[in-house]
Amino acid sequence: MALYVNETGPVTAPTIVFLHGGGVGGWMWQRQTAALTDYHCLVPDMPEQGRSIAIKPLTIPDTAAQIADLIRLRAHGGVAHLVGLSLGAQVGVQLLALAPKLIDHALISSALVHPLPGGWMLRPGLLKWLFRLSVSPFKNSQWWARINMRYAAGIPEEYFAQYFEEYRAMTDQSFADVMIVNQQFRIPNGLDNVKSPVLMTVGQKEYKVMHDSARDLAAAIPGSSAYVVDHDPKLSMAQQHNWSMNAPEMFTETVRAWITNQPLPAGLQPLV
Repeated sequence: MALYVNETGPVTAPTIVFLHGGGVGGWMWQRQTAALTDYHCLVPDMPEQGRSIAIKPLTIPDTAAQIADLIRLRAHGGVAHLVGLSLGAQVGVQLLALAPKLIDHALISSALVHPLPGGWMLRPGLLKWLFRLSVSPFKNSQWWARINMRYAAGIPEEYFAQYFEEYRAMTDQSFADVMIVNQQFRIPNGLDNVKSPVLMTVGQKEYKVMHDSARDLAAAIPGSSAYVVDHDPKLSMAQQHNWSMNAPEMFTETVRAWITNQPLPAGLQPLV
């Protein structure tokens, strides 16, 4: 079964592949695809999420292989610019290691490659139990979904309809799978073969382990860069993590600047 893919823009224009974060779908990129109408955009829903929820199981290596096939088959010229956030950024890193020649430029935002504090406690049984306790009884509660959307995920109200659909479709198994693959991902072999320009970004308020991940990825990929995003101090850590939705104009400007080799927006500063 093939991944669901939303395709927009001129089929003869350069292609951008957008990879979404965990627990949501490709709809999180709607503000970017609406603004980048001069590009051919491919926006897949990854396994166990969105309209690909029936495709199982979710693994980062397998998903990266499926995205590689998507680029070969549907990207203009068989190459693409790559944009990934969170889980999508991890898949993007794996894809760079797997098939670096398919990627023209890459923007990798908040790709976790080190364990979070206490991450060793996250086991399938515990995660499923937590899901059954805190989500399953409230599957039809818009109020509870909004609490999770705003404070845990940092997703703006304008996305509630899509978020609520994903929230209701999620199962204890898909929740556990997404969490586990995210926590277990580490820097893959092969990144030293990457020749494309790669930009790592991380929110200023994100955990230190996220900053360390961006720093270490930049060290592992020749000629890459790592930047901190901190243009709006009012944004929470979760909102900074999901800055494509909370600062969509700036995110889109960053994508366009990076793939056209132009200066980055002033709200991004080098990670030191």
